[in-house]
Amino acid sequence: MAEQTLAPAQRRSPRVALVVKRTAWRIYRDERKDPRITRLIEAGDAAIARLKASHEAHEQTVREVKAALDDLGARVEILAGAAQSFDAGDLDLVITVGGDGTLLSASHNVGDVPILGINSAPGHSVGFFCGATSGDAADAIAKALRGSLRRTVLTRMQVTVNDKLATARVLNDALFCHVSPAATSRYVIRLGKAEEEQKSSGFWIGPAAGSTAAQRSAGGRVLPLTSARLQLVVREPYTPHGEEYRFRHALIQPGSSLVVRSKTHDAKLFFDGPIHSVNVGFGDVMEFTQAPQSLTILGLSAKRKWGAGSAVSRR
Repeated sequence: MAEQTLAPAQRRSPRVALVVKRTAWRIYRDERKDPRITRLIEAGDAAIARLKASHEAHEQTVREVKAALDDLGARVEILAGAAQSFDAGDLDLVITVGGDGTLLSASHNVGDVPILGINSAPGHSVGFFCGATSGDAADAIAKALRGSLRRTVLTRMQVTVNDKLATARVLNDALFCHVSPAATSRYVIRLGKAEEEQKSSGFWIGPAAGSTAAQRSAGGRVLPLTSARLQLVVREPYTPHGEEYRFRHALIQPGSSLVVRSKTHDAKLFFDGPIHSVNVGFGDVMEFTQAPQSLTILGLSAKRKWGAGSAVSRR
């Protein structure tokens, strides 16, 4: 399903969740008072200057968003950080202020409620999933609450581990790998009736929304944004004798699943970045399939070409 309009909220005072990123500047300078950061500030380090500029742009956007919500008479029922869990079930809208990482993390709390991402520092962060930026946030929020802002419905991925649900809300990708980046990941892939044992630095798998991010960087295909297929891309396959893996890249059709048995003792499965993850051990069985519930993102064009950054590095 592609772009449509959102039905207007029925309540006189729309109920909103506001999810706000904590900047690196705030974390390391203001909260942790990191001595190294202090020394770099005193030395006029160029990297620190960039952190400060990003923080100041972000804070300005937060003020812009809060003022817009106040002017529109919206009730902020939930004010959360990107890593916090919350219940969005009774809300009219979820707004994230940050970059793609903030929206991806918040989306794990979101079911049928639409989400609007606002890129708070577009000169410093990626905002592929964001439908607005600083400067036009107020207009986008007003349109979202009126029901006139374009929406795009995206497929998500469901993951089970040993037949127990790990998550049904992966939007960008899942990463399976050894806990040490220097160690080899070992596993057996099953797609349909075919099986293949592999060694590599791990694999990415995710819906179309993530195909322009880490999957593309690892050699995968760029899928249409509203495609219902999942894509598997193996990272750095270990083939010392020149063999070719059949499932180095694979597309999983709707209704089908990819099953992977871990042959790694200390592995992890990350969902949409570093915040959401589960431990995986030797013999554990993971299954990846299309999730029953999609995600509605506001202000996003289904024709956009490039996606969010690497799942392990985005914020």
